[in-house]
Amino acid sequence: MRTNYPEPTESEVEILQILWQKGSATVREVHEVLETRKDVGYTTTLKLMQIMVEKGIVDRDTSKRIHIYKPLIPQSSVENNLINKLRQKIFRGSASRLVIGALSSEPVTEEELEEIREFLDSYTKDNHSKTSPK
Repeated sequence: MRTNYPEPTESEVEILQILWQKGSATVREVHEVLETRKDVGYTTTLKLMQIMVEKGIVDRDTSKRIHIYKPLIPQSSVENNLINKLRQKIFRGSASRLVIGALSSEPVTEEELEEIREFLDSYTKDNHSKTSPK
């Protein structure tokens, strides 16, 4: 399985988010979603997606009249890369400062807090078992 992916631009990440949510989509479908978020022309969306194909970020199925695009980069790969860059550049490598900054910047729902607690419990359990003597 491939692990080294080209780094997508901010605009490419916006398109990837739509494709991750939909699984696959036409340029028109992607453009309709983008258009609700910002002022962007159809030809700009088309050109960006063509560039993404050339870069190996998305795949294009040309077997039918309407081309279908699907992401080639896993969402987790892009998220982890962006988080690591943010952690290094803004928070001097500190995971705790990153998390505290994220939690204090805007209100967090109870559901999100519960998800965070569950993750921390699992993370603690997994890492404790790796460092415990056998």
